[in-house]
Amino acid sequence: HLLTGLYDAKMDHAPVLAIAGQAESTARGASYQQEMNLDRIFSDVANFVQEAASPAQVRHLIDRGVRIAKAQNGVAVLIIPKDIQDEEWQPPQHLHGFTHSGRGYQRPKVLPYEADLARAAEILNAGKKVAILIGSGARNAAVEVVQVANILGAGVAKALLGKDVLPDDAPFVTGSIGLLGTKPSWELMQNCDTLLMIGSGFPWTEFLPEEGQARAVQIDIDPAMLGLRYPCEVNLHGDATETLRALLPLLTHKEDRSWQEDIAVQIQAWWKQMEERALAPANPVNPQRVVWEMSPQLPDNAIVTSDSGSCANWFARDYRVKQGQRATLSGGLACMGAAVPYAIAAKFAHPERPVVALVGDGAMQMNNMAELITIQKYWKQWSDGRLIVCVFNNQDLNQVTWEQRVMEGNPRFDATQELPDVKYAEFAASLGLTGIYVDDPEQIASAWQRALSADRPVVLEVKTDPEIAPLPPHITFKQAKAFMSSMSKGDRGTSQVIKDTASQLFSKKSN
Repeated sequence: HLLTGLYDAKMDHAPVLAIAGQAESTARGASYQQEMNLDRIFSDVANFVQEAASPAQVRHLIDRGVRIAKAQNGVAVLIIPKDIQDEEWQPPQHLHGFTHSGRGYQRPKVLPYEADLARAAEILNAGKKVAILIGSGARNAAVEVVQVANILGAGVAKALLGKDVLPDDAPFVTGSIGLLGTKPSWELMQNCDTLLMIGSGFPWTEFLPEEGQARAVQIDIDPAMLGLRYPCEVNLHGDATETLRALLPLLTHKEDRSWQEDIAVQIQAWWKQMEERALAPANPVNPQRVVWEMSPQLPDNAIVTSDSGSCANWFARDYRVKQGQRATLSGGLACMGAAVPYAIAAKFAHPERPVVALVGDGAMQMNNMAELITIQKYWKQWSDGRLIVCVFNNQDLNQVTWEQRVMEGNPRFDATQELPDVKYAEFAASLGLTGIYVDDPEQIASAWQRALSADRPVVLEVKTDPEIAPLPPHITFKQAKAFMSSMSKGDRGTSQVIKDTASQLFSKKSN
């Protein structure tokens, strides 16, 4: 469990100091109970890993581990054998063979050279159709991103880890990008002639402009991420906020706003289409509607987490994030079982803010049901008791089902995909939490209202339709062919899938 969490942090560039126990040092090398070579196990995931051999060593291990984790946005692991834990604290002596460390780290101002900024500005000023892609590295530069977009008349797409950097009600924000993204983000990248990437390691390059289509500039604090996804003419190694501030005076205001105005029209049409898809009939509840009804009811200070799986599609597309809200999920690793632990961490960090975790039933059965016990243990310590775990109960490992259908052309394989029907709301009630069960789409809005007004954590269990396709923003001929192939091979849900997909694509309003 610890290793998965650390890889999750590593791939999302989140600084972590992990402290792990170890068998007694006196028993090492004897195949002792629970003895493993943890320094070797953690060597791939950690920027710094060390096993303590003496209490006098621990001070500089802690100091160095914290400093490296913060400076490199990575993982540091300190391993302490049991017998070392039991010893009295010993400060390092002023003798040969000891080292005296100190605390503190302040990230420096990292700025590119002026000549490189000028080259970047020249490219951006020359562009007529500018697209901006932001990730979590742009989180502290939201004001500067908006200023750049306004000067250049650009559209802004968001990698999923950057979903909460800008609100979705901004007229030039096209929303998420990629398989879980929006059609306006797809169109933005397909039609732009200039690309500015800020703090993003978005992996799926097929959703970026074709090579040679756009001139590109990238800004990233990690030089290892520069020029990795798209061949950029100028790679700017620097902090996003400081680099954009230095770049802004060099940019020229574009008088022609037709590109940005067209983007705004596309976005309005997209949100209308999302509403129609969310309200389309399903058997029994359309999972898109669950998140669509959630969005307008969330307070401006809410924090939303999502697990991996099909619920991440609805988090990406149907959740309209507002200014002041925070939202995240497991990005680079896309590991299951992260949403509720993330939500618990959010409550400890911000006990006064309401938190919502969107979870599929697969991840719920994997580990999140056990985490409800953790919530029950601690929730009374929080000044605001609201932590809502929304479970999409469709008895299917749904994301993989649809990947099999659309990517591989294979029908749903019941032996690996079918899940038991667990009573999640009843389990929550047995712990002293509030449980709400919904299988009627007309009750979704009132269920969210009840959950958000509760005085304690809530499990909101919704019986959702597993045959609602998490449609990508652009369906290729290959994907369409694979989908029809899977249907022709005797997929159990063929008739319902075709019916539900038709209601999504061909409703009279969405034309």
